[in-house]
Amino acid sequence: MYDINWIREDPDGFDAALAKRGLEPLATEVLKIDEERRAIVQKLQDAQAMRNASSKEIGKAKASGDEATAQKLMEEVAQAKTVIQTGEEDQRRVDATLKDMLSGLPNAPLDDVPEGEDEKDNVEVRAWGEKPSFAFEPKQHFELGEALGLMDFETAAKLSGARFVVLRGALARLERAIASFMLDIHTSEFGYQETLPPALVRDHVLYGTGQLPKFADDLFATGKQSDQDKDYYTLALDKLTNQLDTDPGAQMIAAEAAQMRNTDQDYLWLIPTAEVPLTNMVREAIVEEDDLPKRMTAWTPCFRAEAGAAGKDTRGMIRQHQFSKVELVSITTEGQALDEHERMTNCAEEILKRLELPYRTVVLCTGDMGFGARKTYDIEVWLPGQDTYREISSCSVCGDFQARRMNARYRVKGEKELRFVHTLNGSGLAIGRTMIAIMENNQQEDGSILIPEALRPYMGGLEKIASA
Repeated sequence: MYDINWIREDPDGFDAALAKRGLEPLATEVLKIDEERRAIVQKLQDAQAMRNASSKEIGKAKASGDEATAQKLMEEVAQAKTVIQTGEEDQRRVDATLKDMLSGLPNAPLDDVPEGEDEKDNVEVRAWGEKPSFAFEPKQHFELGEALGLMDFETAAKLSGARFVVLRGALARLERAIASFMLDIHTSEFGYQETLPPALVRDHVLYGTGQLPKFADDLFATGKQSDQDKDYYTLALDKLTNQLDTDPGAQMIAAEAAQMRNTDQDYLWLIPTAEVPLTNMVREAIVEEDDLPKRMTAWTPCFRAEAGAAGKDTRGMIRQHQFSKVELVSITTEGQALDEHERMTNCAEEILKRLELPYRTVVLCTGDMGFGARKTYDIEVWLPGQDTYREISSCSVCGDFQARRMNARYRVKGEKELRFVHTLNGSGLAIGRTMIAIMENNQQEDGSILIPEALRPYMGGLEKIASA
């Protein structure tokens, strides 16, 4: 979500940011709606002030026996109430229009992000590791897994449809081993706190990290929430009351809360990534500056409809509706964010180094970058079976874009005014794609798979996965 104050102060900068994202200028249209809103708010405030003043005078007039004046004042109060009622309806309408417009816009890229249209315009920043050479034609992971009898897409399709897999035996254990290894490194060496969040979240949680409303088609919605869940939005409105006059961000969230409280759409959603619940841990919270950065990691299942992926990666585990991932999330101050971005990316890269998997790191261009990101590094692992690099992690710095949608702020020492936190997220790593990389880079001519030394303690000492 953009800061409306920034758009007022620098409309050209706002339009320039949209242009980098391939969008048409919107500042004039946004500011026109904003001016209409401010005029409505001013009219409301004037009417409320008149109503309050007239209400006080009614008592005085009645006490002095001046019924004519009292009657006139009561008519003024009634007129003011009508103006207020109409004004509040107008404000809700304009708030919803402004919110819909701004919430659908992607984040502004940082100045050093390369401009471009798609992945061909991404820029490699470093590469690590030596690609393996084989005395035979390397196979893809699904060929290896099916030949071992440990990767079953046919049974998964009977159970759930396309883009699912059943793993058995050593491959099922390998997935668990990879996740445990990653969590141990991220928690014991890199300072992330292991967290086990829910895999089902409410609408406003997905709105906070930017998946809703724009990307609803790529999510899986489940049954409705309980009736008590509606109370959340009433509570949100109550908590925001003292901010509404001075904080446009609070005004926008209040409009959202009022809308969601009154809507019939009250689904729970399966998370597409643990970024969603982890980042929302600080939703509507005020964090002390000394407590930042906060670093969290979680191993969760992830669910994506893969809308728009028809015909892409139809074989194997590259693009699944259900997969598991170890996620990294950091909550920082503005000054910490860019250094934290480099640190997070290095943490994810270190996992690949320990597993001895060759990779490269690229910075995404403006046309390939995610909706909420200001800058993204993609880490791409080498897959011999495909003879190409494939993404295994995206590490993004989002600025205060998500924090404004969540009303997540921090208190700076010695300052009265609160600031929005900055958020970052990254895969540390995607479990399934890590397994794919291990299988393809460590395959043997007989179809067996060597297990990286770093994972052998998690595999009970097993050194190789072979046919029974």
